[in-house]
Amino acid sequence: MAIDDAVKTRLWSETPAAEDDFVARKCLAAGYDVYGDLLGQVGWIEYLYLLFMRNAPTPEQTKLLNDLGVAIACLGPRDPAIQAAMTAAAAGATAASSLIAAIAVGAGQFNGARDVHDLMLIWTESGNSVDAWKKNLFQKAGNQTIWPERSHPPGFDPTAGICSATLIQTLTHLCQGQHTAHLQWLHTHRVALQDTVGMPLAFSAVAAAAFLDLELDAQQGEMLFLLLRLPGAATFAVEQHQRGWKDYPFHKNKLILTDDPGPA
Repeated sequence: MAIDDAVKTRLWSETPAAEDDFVARKCLAAGYDVYGDLLGQVGWIEYLYLLFMRNAPTPEQTKLLNDLGVAIACLGPRDPAIQAAMTAAAAGATAASSLIAAIAVGAGQFNGARDVHDLMLIWTESGNSVDAWKKNLFQKAGNQTIWPERSHPPGFDPTAGICSATLIQTLTHLCQGQHTAHLQWLHTHRVALQDTVGMPLAFSAVAAAAFLDLELDAQQGEMLFLLLRLPGAATFAVEQHQRGWKDYPFHKNKLILTDDPGPA
């Protein structure tokens, strides 16, 4: 039995080699010949969009996803997901373990991927209506999931006192496109929404708006947010692994070592 007869998927299709059914001769992604037509002709962001949406992006969609990717690829060592990767690396963990630590922390409801997911669902239900947002933002997460009830509305940062200049710069830049209704609305009503919630906007809200403008659903947005944030975690983990646990920048003055094992 040929592989493509046994494995059915809307995204991927393979033509097996004549000599071995388990070796692909040709691979199609969303109908495009990956190694015959796409390789060398498209950028990684274009291919990423194609894989998720099974349609080629327009130039404007490519630019929006690319610019969002630049903005959230590395949010700096203050970001909890990056801190998790650095902590794992400082302890001598493997590369995979460092990335898994970043994913575990970055997957949650504190400016994480689940924040993006939940806000996209609320946004889809509420539309671009401030009144509907005021009503729906404070609803608790559904009890039929594995996730705990929320401590704060998705898309907002309960620990920050002000909205960061970098977030405002990102939002201002991203909403300049023609088909960015969600981003434009968020930019227009940011201050009003922050006053309603009592906390500043988080990058997860900007990502949720961009994903909706890119016509992604909540699950796709959740996955992409996890993926696009990994470069920063990876590079900080590599740097921390090279620096060693003795040159770990966090909690330096609060750790008392009673049994020093010697040089790292």
